[in-house]
Amino acid sequence: MTDPGNDTSAFDPDRPYRRSPDVALRPEPFGALAYHFGTRKLSFLKTQVLVDVVTGLDQHPCVHDAIDSAGVPEAQRPAYLRALAGLAAAGTIEPREQ
Repeated sequence: MTDPGNDTSAFDPDRPYRRSPDVALRPEPFGALAYHFGTRKLSFLKTQVLVDVVTGLDQHPCVHDAIDSAGVPEAQRPAYLRALAGLAAAGTIEPREQ
C-alpha cells in the first residue's frame, strides 16, 4: 500500500524543476540541511553532489540535464532520481515553467 504522504508519482525528471523559493539551504559537512518555511519540513541533502543538483536545477531544461551537469555517475542516477522524487514530494523542489 502506498503512503499518500510519500507519493512521488507526480515527479517527472523530463520536466524543469527548481528549488522552492520557500526553502533555505544550510551547508553542512555531509551536504546541506533544507528547511521549508511553509511546511516547516526539514530535509537532509546527504551529499555535496545532491546539493549541486538541487541548486543547479533552475539552470537546466530538465532534471536529467542537472544530474549530468553535476557529474553524477550513471550507476548512481537511479538513487539520485529517487532522492529528487522525495524532495519533490516534500515540496523542497518544484516544477517550473520552461
